[in-house]
Amino acid sequence: MTHTAAAPPPSATYRLQVQPGFTFAQAAQAVPYLKDLGVSHLHLSPVLEAVPGSGHGYDVVDHTRVRAELGGEQGLRELSRTAREHGLGLVLDIVPNHMAVPVPEHLNSPLWAVLRDGPQSPYADWFDIDWAALGGRLLLPVLGEPLPDAADKLAVVRDKAAGGTVLAYYDHRFPLRPGTQELPLPELLDAQWYRLAYWRTARTQLNYRRFFTISDLIAVRVERPEVFAATHATVLRLLRDGVVDGLRVDHPDGLADPAGYLRRLAEASGGRWTVVEKILQRDEPLPADWACAGTTGYDALDRIDGLFTDPAGVERLAEFHRSYTGADDDRGGRWAPTARRAAYRVVTHDLAAEVARLRRAAERARAAVPGAQPYRREVLDDAIRELLVRVPVYRPYVPPGGPASARDEAMLERAARGAAEAAPGLRGAVEFVRDLALARPAPGGEGADAADFAVRFAQVASALHAKSVEDTAFYRYTPLLPLCEVGRDPAAPATSPAEFHAFCASLLRERPATGTALSTHDTKRSADLRLRLAVLSEMPEAWASWMAERDAREAQLSCPPAPDRQVQYTAYQTGLGLGFCHPDRLGPALLKAVREAGLHTTWTEQDARYERAVTDFVAHGPCGPQVYDIGEFAGRLHPYAEANTLGAALLHLTMPGVPDVYQGTEFPVHTLVDPDNRAPMTGLSGGVQRFGTRGTLAELLDGRPPRHSDEAKLRLTAVALRLRRDNPQWYGPQAAYDPLAADGPAAAHCVAFVRGGGALTAVTRLSRRLEEAHGWRGTVLPLPPGRWRSRLSGAAFEGRVPLAKLLAESPVELLTRE
Repeated sequence: MTHTAAAPPPSATYRLQVQPGFTFAQAAQAVPYLKDLGVSHLHLSPVLEAVPGSGHGYDVVDHTRVRAELGGEQGLRELSRTAREHGLGLVLDIVPNHMAVPVPEHLNSPLWAVLRDGPQSPYADWFDIDWAALGGRLLLPVLGEPLPDAADKLAVVRDKAAGGTVLAYYDHRFPLRPGTQELPLPELLDAQWYRLAYWRTARTQLNYRRFFTISDLIAVRVERPEVFAATHATVLRLLRDGVVDGLRVDHPDGLADPAGYLRRLAEASGGRWTVVEKILQRDEPLPADWACAGTTGYDALDRIDGLFTDPAGVERLAEFHRSYTGADDDRGGRWAPTARRAAYRVVTHDLAAEVARLRRAAERARAAVPGAQPYRREVLDDAIRELLVRVPVYRPYVPPGGPASARDEAMLERAARGAAEAAPGLRGAVEFVRDLALARPAPGGEGADAADFAVRFAQVASALHAKSVEDTAFYRYTPLLPLCEVGRDPAAPATSPAEFHAFCASLLRERPATGTALSTHDTKRSADLRLRLAVLSEMPEAWASWMAERDAREAQLSCPPAPDRQVQYTAYQTGLGLGFCHPDRLGPALLKAVREAGLHTTWTEQDARYERAVTDFVAHGPCGPQVYDIGEFAGRLHPYAEANTLGAALLHLTMPGVPDVYQGTEFPVHTLVDPDNRAPMTGLSGGVQRFGTRGTLAELLDGRPPRHSDEAKLRLTAVALRLRRDNPQWYGPQAAYDPLAADGPAAAHCVAFVRGGGALTAVTRLSRRLEEAHGWRGTVLPLPPGRWRSRLSGAAFEGRVPLAKLLAESPVELLTRE
């Protein structure tokens, strides 16, 4: 169903990363500028109490309080009041899936109570803990060394902030089970409801559900009504009080029952506009029973990026990448084998504890089936893994107790057939696991363990997909970096105009108030950086030639060599995306990339020599004498990159859905993966936000032509946003979307459509290829009847307009019918 909101959805949102370096008060100072820009709502990153100093806020420790470091609830209310005085509302990002395991631990009082009182704690059902796995104890993998060696760092101390006598380990604080504080240390440790352990044991022994593989984020069971009520009370009160207008839900795929959660949230919020952070594959619909407006917009990012990507050029880049790097097919040479190998690595290594928990549930479910012979432990482990790695989407959505949808039935049947073909000896175990995952256990085996397996299989599938694709394979497969972006699929690199129009029509039909996005706090590269690199798909030979020149120049300059050719390739393409790289930005991004790739070093098993070679190469190669060459090549890409930037921005701001503008991206911004892209608004890397440009913005809106690319994007963004805000009949959820086809030899280079019968978007795509083909060559755009006025230049057009005339001053045009 499509959920009907209680109030009109935003016309557009503007994402602000509130953090100790950018508080509610500082956000309030930006409000007049953002009103002038044309958005209708501020979109705030999480605002509830988080780990002190957190730069993102997803590590919540207290759902009852608005974060003091940001200004507290009073500061949030004052920001809301300022926004409303300027006609703006607020949208909040909320985190239902997990809480932090903070340092010190008493900051999370529900978890503190569980650590003190164990399964008898009234908060025990808050967290997804397998108490039976460790004899009724919770594993805390926080020690820097195995327990015997860490014993001399443990002490019983008095800590007023923690509420009395506690166990201390450096800055960690752990509660003591009542009556145990006088015991000798070995006995005291054995008497607690938790077991302190070496941090490396988390991979195999952890017995609580976590966020992906991050052990200091413990999962919360919001499917329980009392937990939902407690964790959402503050947010719901802010909605009722009119402080907040809408919600963005973080990672619903981690929840036991996303559809049930969203129904409860919609009922409790009165149907406020809500979008969910759901990453869809190209042929995957958002579940019809999700009570929300839609996604946060990665599906739109994929289609827009694809319009500016030449598939033939991608093939040539992939061939060059294989030749240049010598990468094996399953280690970065080809996408599908690389993704499959990464999935096996993650499911057998990083998610070993999660697979073990699934196996224990499967064993108990099997034991409940009358007459069924048990499977050996290793057989069940293998069957679970083989099925998981073949789930082609984030997860199935089998409701608690079933039945599964026809789509999920077919998907898991295909996965099971593939698993059985790959390992014929596992066929019986695979079919047993498949049936559990589909909530159709054998007769007599229906029970809590079978139901538990179905829920957790889906949750583990989502963690596996995220970790193996986005956080591993995307860093191993690097022919064209923009293809390895959240929401994208390197196997489907391009979008045709017809495919884009079909996507927009489906949005309007199914989720007209869904979110759309180009850059977010989670994108690995900002849109403008991706769109600059996308030009390489139009000139792959130039890239190959330039890389050969770099090799020769490095040899001439005696630069420190890269540790391997994949790092060298990735470093130079990343530097080109930045345009003029600096080791303080490129170095950390490359280190993160090689650790995530896990081919030579990892976050948990770092190879110091390899990592030193990476940083030395970055400092003296791309960021050394080569930096000028990078700047020169980036300059050659500039006119085509600017056309991409303006084209993508205009499509984003005028297509169906509610566009979210990430902080600062009304200007060209070239940022890398977090934390590079999450800097406070007062100091954004690669594109400092200038709230002092209200005067410049006013001049541009009054007709002064832009003097450079910064002003061109700012003007286009403001014109489109203000047009959206002021004309809901053209851009609202009920407004029509009508594709407009160009006529002539270069028609495929134009994407055009009319919204609501009164506003027309026309965009140039693949401008380098267009130039090579000698321009528009008489191609025309037949305008709908009437006289159409440019909102950018003021020029008027009607009839069959030559695109060479329509797009003479800019690669994009925005017209309205007079």
